[in-house]
Amino acid sequence: MRPIKSILVPIRVYSAASLPAVDKAAQLAAALGARVELFHDLADPLSVDFVARSSGYSLKQLKSDLRRPAMAGLERLAEPLRARGLAVNTSAAWDFPPFEAIVRRAAAIGADLIVAPRRDRHRLPALLGYTDWELLRLSPIPVLLVKTSKPYRRPTLLAAIDPSHAHAKPSGLDQRILDRGAEVCSALRGALHVIYAYSPQPLPPGVTFDTGRRKQLLAQDAQAAHDAFDKALAKTKIPAARRHLVRGAPPAAIAATARKTGSAIAVIGAVSRSSLKRLFIGSTAEDVMDALRCDLLVVKPGKFARKGPRARRGVRFVSVAPPPL
Repeated sequence: MRPIKSILVPIRVYSAASLPAVDKAAQLAAALGARVELFHDLADPLSVDFVARSSGYSLKQLKSDLRRPAMAGLERLAEPLRARGLAVNTSAAWDFPPFEAIVRRAAAIGADLIVAPRRDRHRLPALLGYTDWELLRLSPIPVLLVKTSKPYRRPTLLAAIDPSHAHAKPSGLDQRILDRGAEVCSALRGALHVIYAYSPQPLPPGVTFDTGRRKQLLAQDAQAAHDAFDKALAKTKIPAARRHLVRGAPPAAIAATARKTGSAIAVIGAVSRSSLKRLFIGSTAEDVMDALRCDLLVVKPGKFARKGPRARRGVRFVSVAPPPL
């Protein structure tokens, strides 16, 4: 897994008064010695009727005129970053939908990380196509979803692993989570914590056990989880005080531990099973995203297949003229 040397920051509203994703990408770039690209996707459709009425005004010129203020806005954001010694590029392209455009741009520039804002709440994400949600599904490279505006100051990072692979995570994903968490943690001079949220083995249907036997089975599950956790961290130098073995469902356990440790970033692995069923360490992605109050760094398996068209879609046209009678 190569180090983070190129960071893509998608900018939806370049005139916004506050852009925490830009600020945090700049922090990471300075700490990692990485370059940054600020990218704006021109995804708004153009009216066919307007273009048709623009006599002597070519589509090429129209696209150029609409792109110009976006580039000017991005340059205004880039100037103070360059003044701090950062290598910053800007780009704006006609493409849609935004989440596909972001993934395509990341591939085009060889980005190692996407830093994007995260919605506070998600409702029916699979149907509504939220950009942050879709980035988790489509992007083969890590995505840092920024929810808070508080700068990183020697932050605590919480890496969530699943050494039992109970949720069918690829075997190498835990190591990628640990490696990426350690890389960011070291660059920001923070502290890396690790959590393994496990669930006891379900009892056989129709079989009842007395209290003593139930306690024995729970103890066995706890010991097995402890052994798997220790084995997964055997080659690390993470002290016992930063290892959190928690019994319970991952979304609640990770969110509670993140609050307890004051974590600024949770590092989590994601797998996408299909367009309709997307699993995220054993639970739905929206549960984890909504439960966490901190930023979220999402890591994919090494052989994660990039999805979606590879070529830019260009301009999207719509017709607003009323249909003929």
